[in-house]
Amino acid sequence: MGRLHINLLDTSFTVQANEDEEYLKKLLGYYSRIVEDVSKIPSIKTPLQTSILAGIMLCDELYKEKSNVAVLKNGKSLPPENDTNSEELERRTIAMIDKINKVL
Repeated sequence: MGRLHINLLDTSFTVQANEDEEYLKKLLGYYSRIVEDVSKIPSIKTPLQTSILAGIMLCDELYKEKSNVAVLKNGKSLPPENDTNSEELERRTIAMIDKINKVL
């Protein structure tokens, strides 16, 4: 069982989980990098917006990975649209930001 102290997005707290501390630190490091990238987007103004968009980006990444695994299990090759480049990621990110801003 591991403990992890989180100091991110103007908040600080400690969590305890059924995972090794090193693993938890790796997860936090990965999330912190995503948060850092999101915080560079000019239209994102608050820690809440940053955390929501970072969470959506992680969900997008997980969903695509699960979809890719399902395709591979069925013995098919991956379609070209799953080969995402940075321009496409930026376009999708901006579209998500616009949708979030409309809701907020």
